[in-house]
Amino acid sequence: MSSPDTATLLEDAADRIADISRADLQIMLRRAALRLRNAGAVSMEDDVEDALRDLAGEFGMTRNDTIRFIVREWMEKNTYLPVHNVDEASDVDGTA
Repeated sequence: MSSPDTATLLEDAADRIADISRADLQIMLRRAALRLRNAGAVSMEDDVEDALRDLAGEFGMTRNDTIRFIVREWMEKNTYLPVHNVDEASDVDGTA
């Protein structure tokens, strides 16, 4: 059996806030803070941030989604990830 993740523990604590000890709540909040602090904080130079913000607006995506999109495209174009080639004989279900 696996141990519950931090989000599950926090949700459970919220459901029974009157029953949870202060020490347990502190531990869960510290874990949550640590995860948030380490969750994808990629900092860029100011000019890159400006371009990234503009591009994210053009794409209608969040900053993080735009970064993921750019990295995936770069990895596919530089053959670090497989590229899905479509030729004339490929079945594309009406989309190409």
